[in-house]
Amino acid sequence: MIELEKNYIPTVWVTGATKGIGLATANAFAAIGCKVIVSGRNKNQLEINAGKIIDQGGFALPVVCDVSSERSVRSAMGTILKRAGIVDVLVNNAGVTVFQTFEKTTVKEFDSIVDTNLRGYFLTMKSVLISMLKNKRGHIFNVHSVSATTVFSNSSVYSASKAGSLALSRCVRHEVRKKGIRVVDVIPGAVETEMWSKQNRKRFHSKMMQPEDIADAIVSLYCQPQRITTDEIIIRPVEGDL
Repeated sequence: MIELEKNYIPTVWVTGATKGIGLATANAFAAIGCKVIVSGRNKNQLEINAGKIIDQGGFALPVVCDVSSERSVRSAMGTILKRAGIVDVLVNNAGVTVFQTFEKTTVKEFDSIVDTNLRGYFLTMKSVLISMLKNKRGHIFNVHSVSATTVFSNSSVYSASKAGSLALSRCVRHEVRKKGIRVVDVIPGAVETEMWSKQNRKRFHSKMMQPEDIADAIVSLYCQPQRITTDEIIIRPVEGDL
């Protein structure tokens, strides 16, 4: 873990923390004593998730944020700075998709997917980098998907958005790595989350990874010695892609 001042408690902002990988990651960081910001669009669920962390003795702040909106991200950052301090770790996890052929995908669906999965990563990274660069430290974990580099049916726009976010992240890492900022690309295969239909979650349950698997990997990477970093990590089910 990066060395900080004695008794300093890092602040971790996790987007898409209402459920799935985001929620698991927030819980994992809280478990090692970090202050956790749980953000997403569902206020009630965020408050429930934060409340459970607080009940266990941790610090959690629920912040409603639509990462596709510049105004919403700016407002969220203002709340975080006021109530928790600067962000030491950003976990970009918020994502949406529609499993649909390219032919049947609508422009509205395209905009929704790209705005969240690509524009959202751009906006949140921009919002935290100012203070990270000033302090010459910080971690950014960008959660992508193996679909960024692998062809799957009915995922053309999702794949395009994830390929874009991966390319964006790689370029940002190149720009800031000598300035004390670690940008890590987390590229998981199939994880059992609500992004999948109930039918597929039931059918492939034994072959899918769990959100906690990805969360544990992220926290493990965060806790690496300061002298090293992991640029990218691909995590797949033991049997490979579905």
